[in-house]
Amino acid sequence: MERKSKLTDSPTVQIPSDLLPKDGRFGSGPSKIRPEAISSLVDVSTTYLGTSHRQSTVRDVVGRLRNGLAELFSLPSDYEVVLGNGGATQFWDIATFSLIRRRSQHLSFGEFSSKFASAAALAPHLEDPDIVSSEPGTRPKVKVDDTIDLYALTHNETSTGVMMEIERPLGAESAIVAVDATSGAAGLKVDAAEFDCYYFSPQKCFASEGGLWIALMSPKALRRVEEIKETGRFVPATLDLSIAVENSRLNQTYNTPALATIYLTVNQIEWFLENGGLKFSTGRCSESADILYGWAEGSTYATPFVQNVVDRSLVVGTIDFDPEIDALSVAKTLRANGIVDVEPYRKLGRNQIRVAMFPSIDPSDVYLLTRAIDYVVHAIK
Repeated sequence: MERKSKLTDSPTVQIPSDLLPKDGRFGSGPSKIRPEAISSLVDVSTTYLGTSHRQSTVRDVVGRLRNGLAELFSLPSDYEVVLGNGGATQFWDIATFSLIRRRSQHLSFGEFSSKFASAAALAPHLEDPDIVSSEPGTRPKVKVDDTIDLYALTHNETSTGVMMEIERPLGAESAIVAVDATSGAAGLKVDAAEFDCYYFSPQKCFASEGGLWIALMSPKALRRVEEIKETGRFVPATLDLSIAVENSRLNQTYNTPALATIYLTVNQIEWFLENGGLKFSTGRCSESADILYGWAEGSTYATPFVQNVVDRSLVVGTIDFDPEIDALSVAKTLRANGIVDVEPYRKLGRNQIRVAMFPSIDPSDVYLLTRAIDYVVHAIK
């Protein structure tokens, strides 16, 4: 028998203005972009937008992006910041051609961490990958294997709200450690010594648009790219990481990028640096997470989905609701009041909300979100 929620056919609830966040955007991607960043883009629109990406007007901004990230992540001097078009999804295909020599291992614990594994499994020039999986809401652990030349980790699983600490596997010194950091980069702490390739798209913590991938690469990863190139493996030009490295060193991309995306990313990086760097950006996320999970733990109808406290994401929080409270209906009511994109990840199929806590989102707005949710639920009960 189909469950009928108490909220399904409820009248519209008007949330009091003092309970409404100043900015109601809590989506897990694309993320909230700070109005100040948009204003800054408008200010340079007649001299920057619509200009050649091969000229200094744009290349200087790309240089600011690369230098800013090197400073933000305290990269060793021999690491490089590489970028190209297509987003992290494109980078999974790039890695199958230019980073995996023969066989990879993938920690799969959600929708996005599983996709790189699928890409590697379909590549005809690679051996079948080793896929280590766990149930949604948990995370698996690396299993060191001498046949593995690339370990694929995910810093934060956006679909489930599970994060993992990035550590280089003991006993796997010859392998590459590649980390999908799309929703975790700049929101979660990381040590560059623990990875060889830390890649992400800028539409999450970097409060920009999609369509760009950025990779922080160690000398080992850069050598791997060269070694694979020397084998003569066929690689389409847009998936050839050696071409991306060559162009990045010139502060440009192989093909025409979205200039607004680059500029907004730089604006966010420099906002971080002006306010204390990674300590500032991760601190805002931690503060928001304390508010969200603390509220859920004290609630009579909500509870954190991720049971292991150390695995609870500090950038994307997933909160289960009791069966009699329809989370989708709550989200619909919030949306009618200007609080948007807290619906759960569609394929997870749980009665929950999903709340982004990226650095651009003010912790005080996360607090007001929890009060607004309480108001909606209690107004209808």
